[in-house]
Amino acid sequence: MEAGMVTPAPALVRFSSIQKTYDGEHLVVKNLDLDIRKGEFITLLGPSGSGKTTTLMMLAGFEVPTHGEIYLADRPIKNVPPHKRDIGMVFQNYALFPHLTIAENIAFPLSVRKSNKAETQERVSAALRMIKMETLAHRRPGQLSGGQQQRVALARALVFNPQLVLMDEPLGALDKRLREQMQLEIKQLHETMGITIVYVTHDQSEALTMSDRIAVFNDGIVQQIDRPDALYEHPVNSFVAHFIGENNVLAGTVETMEKNYCRVALAGGGTVTARAVNVSDAGASTSLSVRPERVSIVPDGTSGEGPNRLPARVQNSIYLGDHALAVLDVAGNAEFMVKLQPGAHHSLRPGETVSITFRPEDCLALDPV
Repeated sequence: MEAGMVTPAPALVRFSSIQKTYDGEHLVVKNLDLDIRKGEFITLLGPSGSGKTTTLMMLAGFEVPTHGEIYLADRPIKNVPPHKRDIGMVFQNYALFPHLTIAENIAFPLSVRKSNKAETQERVSAALRMIKMETLAHRRPGQLSGGQQQRVALARALVFNPQLVLMDEPLGALDKRLREQMQLEIKQLHETMGITIVYVTHDQSEALTMSDRIAVFNDGIVQQIDRPDALYEHPVNSFVAHFIGENNVLAGTVETMEKNYCRVALAGGGTVTARAVNVSDAGASTSLSVRPERVSIVPDGTSGEGPNRLPARVQNSIYLGDHALAVLDVAGNAEFMVKLQPGAHHSLRPGETVSITFRPEDCLALDPV
């Protein structure tokens, strides 16, 4: 091994050729092969019906694969019941027992595992300190806020020191500010305790904020699995580019290919040079992906061609506090967005003609949408 290289952590979970169907015809999960490393925070991200939650439920033991095997610490678990998998679970609806106190809710997994009284008290006290709710131990869930209830659910999932914690849309019921606070708290707990977390969400900003790696699901297939920054900067297809972050799409046809770049004739007029990521030879249709923050606006009539310069018409401008968005009509895309500094939008007028430029390396030629 080369000096300075870090050996990846061994796989704690391995999905091997997993398929799942409910009706015998339509596969909800298709030939899934996925390794989850020990100690990592991995997010299963995708739209509703993409297979991410079904994948999580199979790992938890609440669903059974139609085909293939799931391994936990090199042990096949398809026939192991949920309560014997040593897995903690956190759900969106908290699933707390309303008739039990907070301390009793947290202690429940220990009682199922027949822990003795002294160990139970010690672990529950430690869990309450972890979520900073020592003084609320005797309250019941109905007396707590949504954020407090979610902290209790998190403590209950961690109290028996599981080797793996699964979280299914755990912050979906919280308001934006509390959701962002809980994201940081969960991430900090993960880093402090070194536990392995598998997290399901349809919120791409949440996935980017929290994850070591993200598996992007669509139609039962993992489209790409990578670090958040790699998914954003180097999507392998149009679905990933469009699902991760803000994205502009321009349709076109490949004219020429040269090394890692191609020249593309846009359907709405004009030609640009793009990085050839997921395209075939000349004559093929393509969708170009350009991030809003990688585009510059120059006043119409400004001299110089510049890289990938295209005419545009201002549709609107939107003030968003820390930045502004210009909405333009560019080569047939009437919702082309450009990210601006606050205040820069004041100089733009609806109907005004301007030009945009972007570097070839910031324009990705992908499969047609």
